[in-house]
Formats: sequence, structure tokens, C-alpha cells
Amino acid sequence: MHGTIIAMHDLNANPLATPSSLPYQLPDFAAIDAVTIRAALDAGFTQQRREWDAIASNPEPATVENTLVALEESGQLLARAADVFFTCAASLGGQYAELEGDYVPKFAAHRSDFYLNADLYRRIREVADNTEQKSRDTSWLLQCYLRDFRRAGADLPAGEQRLLRELNREIATLETSFTHKVVAELDAKAPVLSPDELLGLPAAQRDQLARVDGGYRLELLSTTQQPILRSLRDGDARAKVFDISATRNWDGDHDTRHIVLQLAKLRAERAQLLGYQHHADYVADGAAAGTSQAVMDQLLEMATPAARNAKAESAQLAEIMGREDPRHFSFADWQYYEQQLARERFDLDEDELRNYLELRQVIEDGVFFAAEQLYGLSFTRRDDLMGYHQDVLVWEVFDRDGTGLGLFLGDFYNRPGKRGGAWMNALVAGSQLLGRGSVVLNNLNISRPAPGEPTLLTWDEVRTCFHEFGHALHQLLSDVYWPSQSGTAVPRDFVEYPSQVNEMWMDHPRVLNNYAKHWQTGAALPREMATTLQAMGSFGQGFATGEYLAAALLDQAWHRLTPAEVPTEVAHVADFERRVLRDFGIDVVPPRYRTTYFAHTFGGGYDAGYYAYVWSEVLDADTVRWFREEAARDGDGGLNLEAGARLRAEVLARGNSRDPEVSFAAFMGRKPAIEPLLRRRGLA
Repeated sequence: MHGTIIAMHDLNANPLATPSSLPYQLPDFAAIDAVTIRAALDAGFTQQRREWDAIASNPEPATVENTLVALEESGQLLARAADVFFTCAASLGGQYAELEGDYVPKFAAHRSDFYLNADLYRRIREVADNTEQKSRDTSWLLQCYLRDFRRAGADLPAGEQRLLRELNREIATLETSFTHKVVAELDAKAPVLSPDELLGLPAAQRDQLARVDGGYRLELLSTTQQPILRSLRDGDARAKVFDISATRNWDGDHDTRHIVLQLAKLRAERAQLLGYQHHADYVADGAAAGTSQAVMDQLLEMATPAARNAKAESAQLAEIMGREDPRHFSFADWQYYEQQLARERFDLDEDELRNYLELRQVIEDGVFFAAEQLYGLSFTRRDDLMGYHQDVLVWEVFDRDGTGLGLFLGDFYNRPGKRGGAWMNALVAGSQLLGRGSVVLNNLNISRPAPGEPTLLTWDEVRTCFHEFGHALHQLLSDVYWPSQSGTAVPRDFVEYPSQVNEMWMDHPRVLNNYAKHWQTGAALPREMATTLQAMGSFGQGFATGEYLAAALLDQAWHRLTPAEVPTEVAHVADFERRVLRDFGIDVVPPRYRTTYFAHTFGGGYDAGYYAYVWSEVLDADTVRWFREEAARDGDGGLNLEAGARLRAEVLARGNSRDPEVSFAAFMGRKPAIEPLLRRRGLA
């Protein structure tokens, strides 16, 4: 990205001042920089406040047109600037991430200005109360507005609203600080291994690593376990990598423990100010779960059988390790010996498998192919369009009848400053009111290959490609009137549902045969290897379920505390974490994220909501069963246009235009059943 430095007041010269003239209003990244973003944000805050004031002071009786439509059309400048700002901060870091320290608190204040505006609240209530004919999605929009105003403190007295504003500001500032420290620590703690310590790692993967002082520098992922542990033969090297990963952000310049304690207390104080017992109750009240007790009931129902399975897996892996290494089996050894067990049981060589999983083939011949077969979509590379970095690829997405739906951008490689993990976000969210389609971005963190070498993926990375594109489909196929109901603007514990369903196509025979081809010879994936992938089923699910549940229960435990119950000393963070995992009986595996680098919950977004993945997976597993057993035609496993049209019409196109539970029931014809999930994870 680059751009001409402009005067702060000269908004007319700002490329974000008006909708982009590029296809689907793709931001003109060639003309955007940190200065243009800052100017557009400042002007955007001011402009939207004026728009709100005009709505609030309108002397005419409140109607759908002069209140709801006006609200939904407001803030377009700020939305354009914010979407670019948060994208660049997460994907590029550097000067854009530095802006977050200034602007995240401003966004928190701006949100408070909206929800604590008594005149806006009054007009929305008037629209809800009057007899004006309203569509179902408009009635649902009003319900959501009124609920959100109430949950944001609109009914509080003025003094308590002032306190709430300050709490919101402090919380937003701390969340940003936590995220920055976690990202910085990934770089600061990156271990360097000698060639001997890397024995077992395929040469192609080793050559992707940076050379440092005669060794190789690893790029850590955000999770506790690191994929490289599957390959390292040296037990001391495995312990070194695991210990560095699992002790991130516990000390030094990037220690986050003080932030954890402050956030836990401030969130608890805010929840009680709003009339909730604790933050977990506050979050659940705005989600599909309804109550934090419902969340805990589901997590604990799975925790005992998951721990039992994980213990059995641990004993089996320790036995395998004992054949060659007399040392005590530890968490650091789990992935390596699970890989050995997989090779024993399934005769699957993951290093050989990677040769059939080249990135562009996976995306274009796998992820896109499945969407073509299911929804009739087609994709065309747009090399004439650019993203915010040279790595970003752009495709135009067309519907079955040739109508353009929007753009899909892929940013697949990791780089310094980029946040860990994988995510989707919309640069432009489509709606009928605004008359536009969507521009959707998927971010991954795949290691960049050596120059001239192919980008070969692990099976887990393939799963991530399908998962994140499920989020993209949810946005691209959205067909709603109101902008605030567009695509993935659904409760957090429903948003993962479409993305998890989309994972089912990665090992579907027709899809797998279309993309899994040797990157050099073009040979199809051997039939026995494909059969093995499809047969692995619940293998390793004791560990996978256990590490997820450990993190989800940690998240709940921190946010079920009252202000007085939050520990007061940073030394108590480890004690609290240890006690929670022990008391819930899930300490047989390390949590997927430990407290100090748990960005989902302390970086914001999934606070008291990390349970959403398994809550959505109940819906996902039930839906997968429907595709395979009820929607299948002529042995196609449900991969047909009729089945896709039904999911699209009742779930994907609906966004948040109605209660998501209603959407699921309309699609399935009933409420969800948990049994398919228990069978999938080997917990039945």
C-alpha cells in the first residue's frame, strides 16, 4: 500500500470519502495509507454523530423510513474507513496496528454515544410501538435494536451511564494492548533450532524456515501445540519448542497477566452494572445459548468423556514412546507419537500427503469446486485488482445465472506483524438497502515456501481453507434488506455453524479427487490414501476435544467471576488456571490457548464466547448427517444443487434477518440434536 500524504482537513482528496469506483466498491488500496485512514475515521465519527442527531431531533413521528432506514444508511464514511483500518491492522500490523491504540477507545466511545442516546432509543421504541405495517425482518430488526440498547445500558440512570462509558473505554484499550503483546511475543519467542534438532522435518519444510546463526528460526502459531512437533525426532527439541510456546506472555515486556486480571474485573463490574451476575451471563443473554448455565451444561456434558478418551490416548502414546525412549511421556510428545500411531494404524504418511495438497489447487479446484457443485457459483481471477499487500489474490464470484455476487480476497501467508490464526472479514457488506454485493477476505497464516517451491499444505490447513471459506459464503450469499443483518452479523454461537458445515466437503470423494493431485506429476491422490483420510473419523478426538474444552472452560471460568472473586496478584493467574482445569477434570491435555495468549477471549470478540465453536458444531454435525443421509442423490453424499439451494435459502441468505434458531428449524424441519456431534467426536 502507498498513498499521497494529504492534509487532515482535505477530505475531498481522501479515497475513502466516497464509495470506491472499483468493482463492488473494493477499496482503492493503491491510494490508501495510514494518514488517509486516520483522516477518514475522524471525519466519519463526526459525520455519523451528526446523522444520529438529525434522526434523534426529527420533529416528525418516528417511522420505519425516517428512523430505521436513516439509521441503517448512516455512517457510510466511517464504515468504509473502519473496514480498511481493522483489516490493515490485523493483516499488516506496523503503523496500522499502532493506530489501534488511539482509535479502539474512540470506537468504544462512539458505540456508547449511540446506545446511550436517549432520543434515539425513544424513537426506536416509538417505531416498535406504532401500528405501521412492518415486514418480518423489520420486526426482528426492532427486537434486536431494543435488546442491544437495553444490554448497552440505555435504561441506566445518567450517573451509571457515565461509569459505563468509562468501563467500555478501559476495556477496549486493554483488549487492544493484550492483542499487541500476544502478536509481539510470537515474534520475540520464536525458537531457533539447530539442524540436528530438526531431524525428522522434511527438507522442503526445513527450507521454508529462516536461517539464523547456523540454525533455523521457527514461526510460532497462536495455539499451544505447534504443528512442527509432529515431525521432530529429538525429544529435547520437542520439549524446547513446546515449553517456549506454552509459556508465552507469562513474563518480560509482553507479560499479559496484569491485563487479564484487569479485564476480568472490569468486565465483571460492567456486567453487574447492567444487572447480570457476571460477564458470562451478560454474553450468553445476547447469544443463541441464552444463559451461561446452558453453556456450562453442554461443555461439562462433553468434558468427562473427552477426558476419558484423552487419558486412553495418552496411555497408548506413552506405550509407543516407551519402545524407543525411556523418558516420561509429556504434552510435548503428544503430536509426534500421535503421528506415529496414525502411521501404524492408517499407514498414512502426512509428509507424502502434502505433495497432493498444493495451495492454489486446494482453493480453486477444491474449495471453489465444492461451492460450484453445491450452489452453482463460479470464480474468475481478477489480476487487474489489487489488495493491501502483494500476497493478496482476488477472484470475482458469480451466481448460477451469471450475476456478479461480489469479490473474494485471499491472504494466505504469514509475515511479521500479521496476527496469528485464520479469520474472515468483510471489506464491503452487501445489502438490498444499499444496493451492493459483498467483498470478503480470508486470512490464513501458512508458511511461505522457498522461492520457486510450491506451497504444500497439511491436512489441518486444508480444513482451515474450507472452514474460512464457509464464513465467506455466509457473507457472499447473504440476501437481506437491512445492512446490520448482513451475512455473518449473527450471534457469535451461530456464526461458526456455516463455516463448520463447509468443512465436510474437504474429503468428499468428488471434491477430493478434483483437487488432491501431485503438484509435480498431476497424479491423483492414491485411492488407499483417500480411503484412509475418510476413515480416520474420530481418531485423536480425545486430545482435540480436550484441548478445545480446556480453553472453553477457562474462558467461562474467568468470566463467571464477580469483581470480588477476581485474583489480585499476577502470580495467582497460573494458580487459577491450574485449579480450573483440575476441578473440571480436563487437565489431561494442555488447553488450546493458555490464559496469557488467549486472544479470542482477552483480545476481544470471543470473551465468554469461545464455547461458540462447539455450540455451532451441534448444528453442524446434525446438518452433515442430513446432507449424507437425507439430501444424498445417486450416491453424491448430498453434494448437489437441490441440497445447496435449501441451505442457502434458509440459512446463508438469511443472515440475521430472523432468529437463527428459526433459520435452523426452517432448514432442518426440527430443533437440533446433539447425538451426531457426540458420535463424531467419539463421545457417545
